[in-house]
Amino acid sequence: MARFLTFLGKGGTGRTTIAIAAAKKFASLGQRVLLAGSDPGPGLGILLGEAIGPDPQEIAPNLKAVQFQTSVLLERGWEEVKKLEAQYVRTPFFKAVFGQELGVVPGMDSILILNAIREYDSSGQYDVIIYDGTGDQTTLRMLGSPEIVSWYIRRFRQVFADSDLGKTLSPFIQPVTSSVLNVDWSGDNFSQPTQEFNKVLDKWKDAVADPNQVTAYLVTTGSQAAIATARYLWGSAQQVGLSVGGAILNQVPAADTLAGEFDPLPISSVPLCSDDNWQPLIDALPDFSKAGSVPKPITINVAERTVSLFLPGFDKKQVKLTQYGPEVTIEAGDQRRNIFLPPELKGRQVKGAKFQNQSLIVSFA
Repeated sequence: MARFLTFLGKGGTGRTTIAIAAAKKFASLGQRVLLAGSDPGPGLGILLGEAIGPDPQEIAPNLKAVQFQTSVLLERGWEEVKKLEAQYVRTPFFKAVFGQELGVVPGMDSILILNAIREYDSSGQYDVIIYDGTGDQTTLRMLGSPEIVSWYIRRFRQVFADSDLGKTLSPFIQPVTSSVLNVDWSGDNFSQPTQEFNKVLDKWKDAVADPNQVTAYLVTTGSQAAIATARYLWGSAQQVGLSVGGAILNQVPAADTLAGEFDPLPISSVPLCSDDNWQPLIDALPDFSKAGSVPKPITINVAERTVSLFLPGFDKKQVKLTQYGPEVTIEAGDQRRNIFLPPELKGRQVKGAKFQNQSLIVSFA
């Protein structure tokens, strides 16, 4: 899998400039880089010196750029849906609907972009993918969507299977669906249609949980609003299991004064990029290979019966904890995370929670 990098921060802090500099840095090291932008505006193209389209185009040796366009991604995705329909359904009904006719539903952008990134990664053409997204909660929800969708599949499938309706219909589902679909659902009436999808979800969940595969970096200026936003996004990133590898201070003269705001993250201070001279900025970027040394978003200690969540930027008053069956739900800010407990902790009730060293430590009986 390609290394995936993105940048979080308030608008106007220079995230796009930092993303371009990072792409140039990796390309100069011989890595095959794809720089992917989500903003349909001309900003990325102006900074790169040429217009960027919906297909990857070479900008420099080892460096390609693409600008995601939701309408184009929707058309391509719809064609894939029709291929799957033809594979599983004997009488396809989507074939009469064309992608050009479809409207974009709010929230669809993120799913389409994540799928496009997955396809570029699966192509094997890139060593590094740098995503210049919105850098806010939308980006975090996109990266956290595999975990969220997996939870919905896991819980609702089990709820249906355990319900009276599910138990009543179960003996009839296999013969009825076999007459409509080109698949055999014997053994598990619900597993085969979602099996491949779950494999994709698991792959991305594992990647997001690995700081050597997927990493975000905070970008901020010296303004209090930018600093507060970066800290908030830092804590929110932990809620989707995303590791934050460091903080990049853009044009901050006295970087040492902000060290306490982002402790224990490594901090890099970068200069203004002027007159198309990217090298000083590139040289000041952090060593992206050291992201694995940052605190893990979640740590489960079975022996001590504890679950620790690293939640910088939040305090105990801003966090809500609930427990339903084998899972614990943590709400912090605008993010919610469902933690599926290991077998050793299943069935045990939460007996307490405390904040210590920017972490929420949950103890089980």
